[in-house]
Order: sequence, then structure tokens, then C-alpha cells
Amino acid sequence: MAMIEIRKAEISDAARMADIAFSAWDTGIRPLLDARPGLREIERARLSQAAGMNWPNAIVATINGIVVGWCCRALRRNYIPYLFVMPDMQGNGIGARLLNRMETVMELQGASKVQLETPADNVRAVRFYERQGYQILALRSAGRGAHEALMSVHLEKMLHPYSGDVE
Repeated sequence: MAMIEIRKAEISDAARMADIAFSAWDTGIRPLLDARPGLREIERARLSQAAGMNWPNAIVATINGIVVGWCCRALRRNYIPYLFVMPDMQGNGIGARLLNRMETVMELQGASKVQLETPADNVRAVRFYERQGYQILALRSAGRGAHEALMSVHLEKMLHPYSGDVE
């Protein structure tokens, strides 16, 4: 595999970030949901808006200059709302590298823990986060109607921020 580079996201990355998020959702999460008319279009719009609003707090992974994944953090919270890797690139360490870098950024800003959520039925994602050192804190309703019971797993990882003088 070519060299993976991690860098701060730029506004010009937002459209590609949205495409990556939708592709990952479409292959990883949509199959877990009940099919309903317009779901894909609604989610495409939601993820496009999320990428457009969150690029200033995001980092991207690139291979040969092409963005293949991204991760962002919530402002003023130690929470990672989005981590996406192109489906055909998953399993190559890109998600782990993005997550590790974001955790480092948060540690340097004084965070002692980081939290995130993922759909409970997305076993591959839950196992990925557990392999990265996250522990399951709770199982929650994802705020959908009772007829669409999708639960999310709330996970947390303790960080070890540096305290002391830098020589």
C-alpha cells in the first residue's frame, strides 16, 4: 500500500469528505436499517452538511494526495462524532491512524478521555473501537421512533495527557 499521510482538513476537502462519509454509511450502516423511501437522499444531505460544517475540526488521511478517510472532533467536547474511511480502503490501518492522531491532538489540548458512539449492530465498528482501547459505557436508543429500533454503543477511552515542563 502507498504511504498514508494525515493532515488537517481544508475547505476544499469538504465535498470529498461528504462522499466518503456517504459511501461508508451506505455500505456499513444502511444495510442495518429498515428500507424506507428517500433514506439514502436524506442521509446524503445530512452527511454533506456534517462534512461542510466540521471540516475545520477535522483531519484527513490521504494516499497519493487523494483523501481516503477523515475524522473530526466536536468543539469544546472530548467527543469524536465522525470517523469514516472509504469502504474499499477499510482494513488497511487508515481508521486507526486517524483515530490515534485525533486522540493525540486531544491529549495535547488536555483531554483525559475521549468518547464516541457507533450503531450497536455495526459489529465491525464496535470491534474496531475496542481494538483501539475503547470500552463500552452504555447502549442507547439512537433517537429514532419505536418502529425503528436502532441502538448505539457509547464508548470511551482514557487518555494520558502530558503534564509537566517540556525541556
